[in-house]
Amino acid sequence: MSERRRLAAARAPDETDRRLINALQGEFPLSERPFAEVGAALGLAEDEVIARLQAMLDDRVLTRFGPMYQIERMGGAFCLAAIAVPEADWARVVEAVNAFPEVAHNYRREHRLNMWFVLATETPGGIADVGRRIEAATGLKVHLFPKEKEYFVEMRLEA
Repeated sequence: MSERRRLAAARAPDETDRRLINALQGEFPLSERPFAEVGAALGLAEDEVIARLQAMLDDRVLTRFGPMYQIERMGGAFCLAAIAVPEADWARVVEAVNAFPEVAHNYRREHRLNMWFVLATETPGGIADVGRRIEAATGLKVHLFPKEKEYFVEMRLEA
């Protein structure tokens, strides 16, 4: 089954899922049992909160659930990168790029540079190194787009 068809077949979030998503945006309790706290605020049991989050991740309703770090404050680096991938080579290049643990996420775009991904490394110098290793693995030029200026925009989406 194609990825697009699989995503279309995934269940849609129900009203409880939407309330859970909305409650978790921007804040998460720092406690021994944070899922129990979230559940109590929504009238749900701790195990239901965990099960619903896992089901939404499995169904790709959510693509990620976890903390956001300011990696630069910890000595690391992020960088947006792109590759022009020939259509006939798409599957091989996706597999090669996604095999790198430094690749945070990967997007297909309708553009000459049709594969975009984010690199996250422990040191700023690691970005160029990973870029070179991806070039060696794919045989394609990796274009690196380092962050020039950081903006913080808190965006909350009503699910």
